[in-house]
Amino acid sequence: MGYASRHSLQPQPDQNKPLTHEQCTNKVIMGPEAMQKKFEEEVEGYKKLQKEITKTTSVRSQLDGQLTENKVVKEELDILEEGAVVYKLIGPSLIRQDMEEAKQNVGKRIEYITQEIKRHDTNIEKLEKDQETKRETLSKLQQSIMKAAQQK
Repeated sequence: MGYASRHSLQPQPDQNKPLTHEQCTNKVIMGPEAMQKKFEEEVEGYKKLQKEITKTTSVRSQLDGQLTENKVVKEELDILEEGAVVYKLIGPSLIRQDMEEAKQNVGKRIEYITQEIKRHDTNIEKLEKDQETKRETLSKLQQSIMKAAQQK
């Protein structure tokens, strides 16, 4: 008998030998209870995906607000005259900051937030595709359960 890998201790059927009764009955033929259990597991997975989409969308929305806020700060820094005094709020204190340094920091922040928004958008798209796949699986399982119930 051959083995699938050195980590698996399950013997693999010989390609030339017919399957045993035990191997045949372990195929994907599910009873109504097994289908119902599988359906419930898929529903749980679907709910988890919904929560993840909601969470990711919420974070993305917060990033959108931060991006808008930082763009306003950049615009304000751009209209300041040369030599204007700029302060940065650090904790409860206002600390004097060089104008060019402030512009660079805001520019880097805008760049970082934009990258994070793109990352979250990509993640949301992936989650929505996964959710659609789950929805299709649930639909097929539900149809199978209904067919099995009608055959009784």
